[in-house]
Amino acid sequence: MRKDRLIRIAARALAKAGLVHAYGHCSARVDVDNFPVCPAIPMGQISRDAPCDLVPVNGPLPPGILGEVRLHQQVYRRYPDAGGVVRFMGPSLMALGSLGKAPRMRHGFGSYFHPGAGYWNDPQLVRDETRAKGVIDAMGQSTGVIMRGNGAVVRSSSLERAVVLAWYLEDAARVELMALSTGLAETAPMLSEQDAKQRATDQGGIFERMWDHLTHDDPEKNA
Repeated sequence: MRKDRLIRIAARALAKAGLVHAYGHCSARVDVDNFPVCPAIPMGQISRDAPCDLVPVNGPLPPGILGEVRLHQQVYRRYPDAGGVVRFMGPSLMALGSLGKAPRMRHGFGSYFHPGAGYWNDPQLVRDETRAKGVIDAMGQSTGVIMRGNGAVVRSSSLERAVVLAWYLEDAARVELMALSTGLAETAPMLSEQDAKQRATDQGGIFERMWDHLTHDDPEKNA
């Protein structure tokens, strides 16, 4: 699938799932030096055949590119295996991040962020190189990082997998909020690092099935 087409499908899927709204963006690496990013419009409104903008992994952002795309640049610089990045604002993540917390590894979907999703404790927009570097520093060895009151960023080997991880991280935040609401969060069981590594499988078409679920009726998917 061509990268522009993939990005448009991913953007609309994220919007349909309620993970983005007027804000949010996604990208897919095309080679070691470049990646296209979705148009700077609400992702659910990205039309069929809309062009994506090519961005260099290193160097200044091209004119018209959103400042937060520096987050994507930082991911592609740091993680040679990164093939897709999603910047999103799921409602549970927004709430949990505003509480100063990241979701812990309590259930299967949370295991995909072992050793635990990172947390960036700064509510300001990430529109400069220093903050973008800080956010991805906070991601560390995880595949996701939560920004205080400002959503999250996930990375994976492909954009399809990054979209699925975005859904997983939002669900982990939902579970964390529910655990906190019971008053039992501190005594409830959590996955160990070993358990999380074992549970975070990609066997059995797990990523493929969720991708199909999120994109099944997209107008470009089977075009």
